[in-house]
Amino acid sequence: MQDLQHMLSQYLRDCQYQKGLDSKTIKAYRIDLAQFSVFIGENGLHLTRERLMEYIVQLHQQYKPRTIKRKVASVKAFCNYLEYEGLVSENPFSRLRLKLSSPLILPRTLPLSAIEAILESAYQSKKGAKTKRHRSTAVRDIAVLELLFATGVRVSELCALPYEDVRLDEGEVKIFGKGAKERYVQIANPDVLAALHCYMETFQKDIEHTGTFFVNGRHKPLSDQSVRSIVAKYSKLAGVENHITPHMFRHSFATLLLEEGVDIRYIQRLLGHSSIVTTQIYTHVAGKKQRDILSEKHPRNKIHSI
Repeated sequence: MQDLQHMLSQYLRDCQYQKGLDSKTIKAYRIDLAQFSVFIGENGLHLTRERLMEYIVQLHQQYKPRTIKRKVASVKAFCNYLEYEGLVSENPFSRLRLKLSSPLILPRTLPLSAIEAILESAYQSKKGAKTKRHRSTAVRDIAVLELLFATGVRVSELCALPYEDVRLDEGEVKIFGKGAKERYVQIANPDVLAALHCYMETFQKDIEHTGTFFVNGRHKPLSDQSVRSIVAKYSKLAGVENHITPHMFRHSFATLLLEEGVDIRYIQRLLGHSSIVTTQIYTHVAGKKQRDILSEKHPRNKIHSI
């Protein structure tokens, strides 16, 4: 068991420092592999296909398909690592046929009218601010909301965004995504640029002090939870129903671009997806929108039944 635990630690370090995976992914791997190591016990480095199938059967008794798929993927990645390092004579996943299907869950998106209402509520808060502090907070919140929708950035990427990677004079932002992959997203809308310039002028000292672009009221880097609170605050003020999350801005960014005819390969690069398969989920959302439009707007509806 000691040998297995040692290899798990080595593998997770490799994921962090060699592959550059983010902390959330590594945390998920750690949880999944700890559960796996408990199941297989002391013979972890002598895992057979039969024992692996027993584990997968157990997962099916406890979890939903999507969770099972993730947990099996975590174990498979670890086994591939053991094989690559020459630590096992045979990879138990070799010649193992697995078909783990999970129901298609479409990403939740916001209509453009809802995004407009949320942004409008933030700008109104700035106009109606009665103190300097309230105005500064509104300026910061506007910049957060505008950048979420303008770039489709993940919350974790937004909070970790270095000051020097926001190049407003060039109209671009350099974003470090999952797996330490970097991408550049252009910002061409003058209102977005104006909001970001206003924020930089207001928080210049704090930004330079922290080194991150977005800061909180305590002069520290903005947290993921703070961004969620900002989105929730202005969604409520705008009267937008349901639970609105920052990631819905990312989903909406992609879906609305797709509906405007933007090439899906370009959207893939903007979102930082390593595989276009991940991006293709938005074609299902856009397809549903097309069906709704055609069912309501198609000119055939104006022709009476013959």
